[in-house]
Amino acid sequence: MSVKQEANGRRSVQVEIEVPGTPEEVWQAIATGPGISSWFVPTEFEGRDGKPVAVTVSFGPGMEARSVVTAWDAPRMFANESECWMPGSPPMASEWSVEAREGGICIVRIVHSLFASTDDWDDQLEGTASAWPAFLRTLRLYLTHFRGERSAIMQVMTPVACTEAESWETLTSALGVKGVSVGQHWTTPAGVAPLSGVVEYVTEDPYDALLRLDKPGPGIAALGAMTYPGGQSMVAMNFYLYGDQAAETVARETPVWQAWLQDRFPVSAELSKSE
Repeated sequence: MSVKQEANGRRSVQVEIEVPGTPEEVWQAIATGPGISSWFVPTEFEGRDGKPVAVTVSFGPGMEARSVVTAWDAPRMFANESECWMPGSPPMASEWSVEAREGGICIVRIVHSLFASTDDWDDQLEGTASAWPAFLRTLRLYLTHFRGERSAIMQVMTPVACTEAESWETLTSALGVKGVSVGQHWTTPAGVAPLSGVVEYVTEDPYDALLRLDKPGPGIAALGAMTYPGGQSMVAMNFYLYGDQAAETVARETPVWQAWLQDRFPVSAELSKSE
């Protein structure tokens, strides 16, 4: 997706997705801490005098990002600004909006923008936008099947010393997902912790998969293999579990899956120890 350039120096990128639900239901999913945590990463809103003033998202230990809320118009739009999204960068503003359409659906739109006189930050803007489609597909799946339910998230990841293609092959083969078509029911093979459900989405450009789970509980599993700026490749598994037992299941399953992931990528375990 290309960066839009304006005469006043504003440079922006935009992503959007169609999702089911009323504006109020969709707003709860994109503009509250529990809602965003149900399909993205753990998120908290800070409030003052009954109004949100800041948002903190956590991509993992030591990878928290805080932004200041600059506009709030529930259930239609909110905006926030981050000063430190990249070292030395100008502030980046983000605007989230919900647009109602006929038939009980809404358009969720995210616009990231900054002011710069050069294209020095265009790649980073495009990279930020390119990360959203995978998460927005999870949002749509959440609103379709688990809207408003209590949730808990399990994030397991590990650095890898191989290519994205090689790590994806290892991950999907070990889980029994390789070769399974969208719409098919799938179960982990013998010797792997019980995991089963329906394959909702699979792509190798980039390496992503979405699984709607029925075991170890109702939820969504998002699988990915990626390379971060700086060249470090990672394998990640995000589990979004729903219902009254979600938190208990996450507490029980997290060490199991973290150990399993590092066992499948033994070189990555050594990399982790050396950091």
